[in-house]
Amino acid sequence: MRFENPIFVTRSTVAPLNHYSKELESVWESGIFTHNGPKVRRFESEINRFLGCDSTVAVTNGTIAIQIAMRALDLTGGEIITTPFSWIATCSSILWERCTPVFVDIDPNTLNIDPSKIEAAVTKQTRAILGVHVFSNPCDVVKIDTVAKKHHLKVIYDGAHAFGVQHLGRSLLDFGDISTTSFHATKLLSSGEGGAVFANGSTKERLQSIRFFGHDPEKNIIDTGCNGKMTELHAALGLINLPLVPSILQKRKAIYQQYRSILDDKVRYQHFSENAYNFSYMPIILDSEKQLLRVIEELNANNVFPRRYFYPSLNTVNAVKEYTPCPISEDISSRIMTLPSYHDLDLKDVTAIAKMVLATL
Repeated sequence: MRFENPIFVTRSTVAPLNHYSKELESVWESGIFTHNGPKVRRFESEINRFLGCDSTVAVTNGTIAIQIAMRALDLTGGEIITTPFSWIATCSSILWERCTPVFVDIDPNTLNIDPSKIEAAVTKQTRAILGVHVFSNPCDVVKIDTVAKKHHLKVIYDGAHAFGVQHLGRSLLDFGDISTTSFHATKLLSSGEGGAVFANGSTKERLQSIRFFGHDPEKNIIDTGCNGKMTELHAALGLINLPLVPSILQKRKAIYQQYRSILDDKVRYQHFSENAYNFSYMPIILDSEKQLLRVIEELNANNVFPRRYFYPSLNTVNAVKEYTPCPISEDISSRIMTLPSYHDLDLKDVTAIAKMVLATL
């Protein structure tokens, strides 16, 4: 079966256009398009309500979120222990802030940084641990916190995938000194482009200052900042999409379960708890890279376009000058991919895609 129209790995979930037009009317009336306007403040407030926290600082995107998190914790120039199994933005943010990424291999089951290997990577130059909740699967926050406290390190969590996940009785974005997330067009909650940092107290105040050129609320320049502000247009899109999140999660969960019911044990899966996962992605791990490439070729021939994600392992990219072996990450990244999953993907199409994978295997 070849699909008439292409099926990509994901697509944006958006509320009806007339909802967005209605939300924009007050923007046009006020003439306020940026500079921490009323839509941004309301978006932050609604996220706080949804997550059960009071720590949201909306920013331009998920990459800026990581960068200003590092700046707010004064990490510039130090070593940052992190995972090689992530999107390049995790690594490039470290490099952008003049820090050195120190890669620690991953757990082959959870696909997150292996907390048992972190302490061996700590040196006198280590300033922080940057963990990634891969595909929304929570890192072992308890073990990471123990290591961090023992060595007086800061902890940042890249939760680009993790919006809406609850862990140990609270939002997953409530852990670490600072957590970050993304509202990119492909995420569970989308503002087109956008992101947020989550922190409390003086750290939250500094993040708010850094995102707006280092200004304080009275517009005095008190810090070295950047232009990390979210616009009113993006906040408006986020506001109309936020109520959709519970239904999107349930639809993606149904898609995930449909894939698994057909693929069964013919492929490997990430280990996670269904109570702490948002089903944003449908990752499968093949037996070899050769098998993976064969499956991709077959799906592409039938107008289906999965994605090698995450690939390559970040410890191998040219931007990182010193290679650190991470055999598990390198192995997994060579043979993992994500299958199509989005809110309006028909379960009949999911069945057809899964059967194509089976036939190729």
